[in-house]
Amino acid sequence: MQQSPLKYDTEVKPGGRVELDVPLPPGSHVTVLVIECDNGTFSDLLAASQSSLDFWDNPFDDEDWNNAWARRHSPYSNTVH
Repeated sequence: MQQSPLKYDTEVKPGGRVELDVPLPPGSHVTVLVIECDNGTFSDLLAASQSSLDFWDNPFDDEDWNNAWARRHSPYSNTVH
């Protein structure tokens, strides 16, 4: 299942509360990562890391990595490991 991240910029409310309106049905399980923003200091680094992830998001790479263990341990493999 492909997962598309959602990015929100918001402020922490009193008591350490963060509130978001997300396009998911009630009861959905989510993983939340909280990164304190330093007024854009890391925005270039964040943008670069996100764009480099697109390189890995392709069906050929997924197939190779998903089958790497099976090929390596196959009794029919001619490759010496």
